[in-house]
Amino acid sequence: MDYFFTEEQLMIRDLARQIAEERVVPVRAELDEKEEFPKDIMKVIAQADLFGLFVPEQYGGLGKGAVELCIAVEELSRACLGVSTSYAANALGTFPILLFGTDAQKNNYLPDIAAGKKLVAFGLTEANAGSDAAGIQTTAVKDGDDYILNGTKQWITNGSEAEIYTIIAMTDRAKGARGASAFIVDKGMPGFTFGKKEKKMGIRASVTCELVFDNCRVPKENILGKEGMGFIVAMKTLDQSRIGVGAQGLGVAQGAFEEAVKFAKTRIQFEKPIISFQAIQHMIADMAIEIEAARALIYSVARFIDSGAKEITKPSAMAKTFATDIGMKVTTNALQVMGGSGYMRDYPVEKMMRDAKILQIYEGTNQIQRNVICQSLIKEFSRMK
Repeated sequence: MDYFFTEEQLMIRDLARQIAEERVVPVRAELDEKEEFPKDIMKVIAQADLFGLFVPEQYGGLGKGAVELCIAVEELSRACLGVSTSYAANALGTFPILLFGTDAQKNNYLPDIAAGKKLVAFGLTEANAGSDAAGIQTTAVKDGDDYILNGTKQWITNGSEAEIYTIIAMTDRAKGARGASAFIVDKGMPGFTFGKKEKKMGIRASVTCELVFDNCRVPKENILGKEGMGFIVAMKTLDQSRIGVGAQGLGVAQGAFEEAVKFAKTRIQFEKPIISFQAIQHMIADMAIEIEAARALIYSVARFIDSGAKEITKPSAMAKTFATDIGMKVTTNALQVMGGSGYMRDYPVEKMMRDAKILQIYEGTNQIQRNVICQSLIKEFSRMK
C-alpha cells in the first residue's frame, strides 16, 4: 500500500531504517542479553535529528507531527522494541512540556531535548496507581517558592538514563483526580534518587526503574499548567503518545513477519520449502492482512491528530489497541511458522514475541483502552438523541 508520504517523510523513513538495519540489528541480541541501555544508538539517533522530529522549529526541532514520529518509531521497532522504547519514551516525557509548558519552560528544556543532549522520562505510574492513574500517592506540598515532593514512581521508562522528568504528584488529595499537579524535575535535584532497575521479560535494552522523591525541592516555576491540572496533563499526554505505541506494535509485527517469510522460504520439510504448504501460506497471508490493516489505522489516526483535531482520545485508543494486539498476534504466529527454530535465541523472533507483550500493557492496558473507547461511544450516542 502507498500511504502517500511526502518526500521528506520518505527521507525520515529511509534514515530511521538505515539506523535500524546498520546500528540496531547487529547488536540487538547482545543488548537484550546484557540488559544494556543503547547509549551509542541514542547518540546516532540524536545526530540524525530524530529526537527533534516532534519539537517545534523555534526550539531547534524539525516541527513535525505524529505521522513522522510514527514513521521513525515503526522502523526502529521493526529491529528492536527495546531501542524504540528508549526513543519513544523521550516523546512521552516531552509532550507535557509541549502541551502545557510556559514559554520560559520550553526555551529552557526543548532545545536540549531536540538535540538529543538530554533524555526525558514521564513519571505517572506507582505501585498502587497503574490503570487507576488517579490513585497516585506521591505528594507535592507548597513551601514558599518551592514544592516538596515525596513518594516513589514505579516502572519508569528511561528511568536513571534521563536528565529531565515530567512528574505527576498530588497537591490536594481531598480533591481526588483534580488534586494532582504536574512538575518538571531535573536529575540531580536534592532528594531525587533512583530505586532498583527492573528485570524484565522483554524490552531489556530499555531501562526501567523507580524514581524516589525524599523531600525533593522543586521550584514553583517548574509546575506545568496550573496546580490541579496534573490529571489533565497526564491524559492529554497519553492521547498524544498512544499512537506511537501503536506504531511500535506495527513495527515489531512487520519485523517478525519478514523473519517468518524468510525462514519459510528456506526451511525444507517433506522435500519442499514449508512456504509451499497451504497451512503456512494461510498464516502468512493472515499476518500480511493484519499488518496492513494496522498500518492503515495508525497512519490514518496520525494524520487525524496532525490535523489539529480536538477529540483524539477514541481514535488514539483504537489505534493503540488494534496495532499492539496485532503485534502480539503476529509475533506469536511468526514464531509458530518457524517452529522450534523460532523458539531459539539464534533467531530474533523469540525476542520480538517477548518484547511485544508490553505493548498491550504500558501507556494504558488494552482493556482500559477498550473502556475508554466505549465511554467515548456512549457520549457520542447520547449526543445523537
